[in-house]
Amino acid sequence: METASEGNLPPKNGDRRVVDKLERVFFDGYWIRYYAPLQDTLANRKRLIDSLTRRAFHHTEAGINTPGSSLELAREAYVDETDPERKRVNAAMLAGALFNRATDLFTAIVDLGELGVQVSENNELMRQCSDCFEEALMLGQQVRHHSGCEGIDEVWGEPFKAFTMPIDDFYQSRFIKIAQGMREIDQIASCMIEVFCSQPLFAGLERLIVDYATAARQAAETMKMDPIIFQVWPDFVSLGERLDSFRPRLPDVADQMLRMRIAYGRDLVQEGRLLISYIASARVPMTKSAAAYIEECQRYGKTPLI
Repeated sequence: METASEGNLPPKNGDRRVVDKLERVFFDGYWIRYYAPLQDTLANRKRLIDSLTRRAFHHTEAGINTPGSSLELAREAYVDETDPERKRVNAAMLAGALFNRATDLFTAIVDLGELGVQVSENNELMRQCSDCFEEALMLGQQVRHHSGCEGIDEVWGEPFKAFTMPIDDFYQSRFIKIAQGMREIDQIASCMIEVFCSQPLFAGLERLIVDYATAARQAAETMKMDPIIFQVWPDFVSLGERLDSFRPRLPDVADQMLRMRIAYGRDLVQEGRLLISYIASARVPMTKSAAAYIEECQRYGKTPLI
């Protein structure tokens, strides 16, 4: 933690300070709410991996949380499938089975440790666990976000990172990803303001976007175990609903073409709100989707509405 005199210096990545009565850590231009890493024990690593595995399945497409006991069946189905679209889904299901098999194996390793049986890194159980995580990570490129808009490799790779990295290093990697997600939230919000808020028909939208982006950054930095989540999350959701309910001001006389353009603009605003919510919830950047959305907004903004 920095002293008061050090606090006057420009921050470096990894610096920690008390900002607005909260301990924060600095990465890539953002002061992020700081959470101390767990003590690096097998039991804590298991808790972390279990939590990250649940999170990975929560943010990815439905139907791929295959039990580890079905690994062989999932692999057989993947190998036998020839249709490319179906094979991608089978790959995602196999990746899910590999994750669950890896967590099953790691649970067994932790249980043995609690009985006084030490399992070395070269033990067959540990090697199988590592192999399952590694293959699941490789197949993760076939796993999509639950919206279907793109893959979400950053979230899918987190259990493997928690297995292989010291817990302190893993926490640091998470802070970096949160900062990158915050930057994308701000980029999307800035694009929305630039494109829509210069149009008189979208008057009043800017404040809604700014407030929602602020709430999204707060949601992204807050862990679910933190009691403050009961203030942060309702604020984030309610501001999103307020943004969704925005209606452009139609002129008294508007032809069909103008009405269609305005309706499409409103759809783009809602798409931006959704994308921000995905990034804030997953707490990682979604670079491909963000770039595509910004490009579409800029294309829309090239033609004034009136």
